[in-house]
Amino acid sequence: MGCTSIKRLVNGYLASSLGVSTNNEEVTGIKGRNIPLYQGGYNQKILYISGVAMRISKSQNSPAMKIAEAIAGHLSQNSNSLFNVQVVSPGWIYVELMDSTLADWLHCFTVNRNENSDLEQFPLKEKITCDPHYQLTNSLTIFNIQYAYSRCFSLLRLAHQERLIELDITDVKIFLSAKAIPWLNSGQKLRLNHPDESFLIHQLVKVVDNLVCTDSGSSINWEKAGINLSQAFERFWSSCRIWGEVKIHSPELAQGRLGLLILTQLVLRSVLEDKLGIVAPVEL
Repeated sequence: MGCTSIKRLVNGYLASSLGVSTNNEEVTGIKGRNIPLYQGGYNQKILYISGVAMRISKSQNSPAMKIAEAIAGHLSQNSNSLFNVQVVSPGWIYVELMDSTLADWLHCFTVNRNENSDLEQFPLKEKITCDPHYQLTNSLTIFNIQYAYSRCFSLLRLAHQERLIELDITDVKIFLSAKAIPWLNSGQKLRLNHPDESFLIHQLVKVVDNLVCTDSGSSINWEKAGINLSQAFERFWSSCRIWGEVKIHSPELAQGRLGLLILTQLVLRSVLEDKLGIVAPVEL
């Protein structure tokens, strides 16, 4: 799985499934156009919901549930076990990420190119440019976003100095892991299952979707997006320890939490510099 937004990944698989047949009629009504798809609300899982079956039901002269079941069946069989797919009345398609898929996505964005040379690192893969017409409205909000970024940076630097994690520090403003982070436990489940870990991941997925998917990027309030992510980081940092007993007895968990800090500082930097057009300071 290449480094991209999860929304784009899901959208691509849905698009490839629109050629499945129901009652000998091709479900092609909106293939090649924008597929209705949005991220579900926070429920400790990464979930996407599509109403594509209901949109094309009339033009295909077929019930939405039947179309949704055909699309979901094709998606389940041809997505390499990336998703858990369900159909919900009256024709919604629910696409939930498997833990292994989320772990691969986290790996893409947090490990340096020496470890993962065939993947390009975000945000370099997607061209993200600052909107020259965007007007900043709240200096305190900006400071709080900058503070969260610099806090992630300082925590990662400390962890590197204490050899809790090995970082690539060749870029003075972005830290990446020099080695793979143990995102999954021995049962192939995500180690990060605390509610505040899950909430931070949810916010990270949402902001990366908005950064990468240009169809939604133009209407985003980037100050709000940045402060929401900053607050999710503060919640995480208040309740999810890295040092002390966690460092001693659960070093893999500590490394996973540091991995979230890597992605958080990466995304906050993009919001600050690429969208808001202001500096992302390593120190305040």
